[in-house]
Amino acid sequence: MKKLVIKGQKRTALGKKDSKKLRSQEIVPAVVYGGKEPVHFSVSFNELRKLVYTPHVYLIDLDIDGQVYPAIMQDVQWHAVEEQILHVDFLMIDGSKPVKIDIPVKITGIAKGIKAGGKLKMNLRKLKVKALAENLPDEITIDITKLGIGDSIKVEDISRDNLQLLDNKSSMIVSVVVTRVAKSASELEDEEDEEGKETEGGEGSGDEQTAEEQNG
Repeated sequence: MKKLVIKGQKRTALGKKDSKKLRSQEIVPAVVYGGKEPVHFSVSFNELRKLVYTPHVYLIDLDIDGQVYPAIMQDVQWHAVEEQILHVDFLMIDGSKPVKIDIPVKITGIAKGIKAGGKLKMNLRKLKVKALAENLPDEITIDITKLGIGDSIKVEDISRDNLQLLDNKSSMIVSVVVTRVAKSASELEDEEDEEGKETEGGEGSGDEQTAEEQNG
């Protein structure tokens, strides 16, 4: 998994008043858990941009006043109205212990169901996994080439070495669904087939009647 360095400064003053003052300067209060004691620190909003405005997931080296803490981002609290980060939680990681984290799903290939007029539907864009930090992938790649209309790939269909998937096994990750256009075309084709059969049947009856009339 890719790594990212985030630099911050330890906080000496805690509390709502100090946090509000930091935010007014575009500095975000943060904390890293997982050690003997939580470490409270602050980090600039610009420093966090490369971490929060991306679909990627990173292993993070938190450089707090020169001391580095290997960690993952666990939670981000946003302002309800403004584009402002209120607080960030990090979790310190131990290379010998597994961590839980959401990994992005990457789709490859063009499903045969899409070529037939179906539409791709993504139900899960990230999968929750558990693994040692060294075994965490940047993404989980899924090939959808063989998916026809009505087909799907579920969590239980995915298997990766040294990686435990934590989502419900029956949860659907991606599927190819029928569109209105494809459904209408299919129904029209069925109607034409039925009409063709009726026409053939009608022509046959007419021929038999003519033959009977001729015999009569």
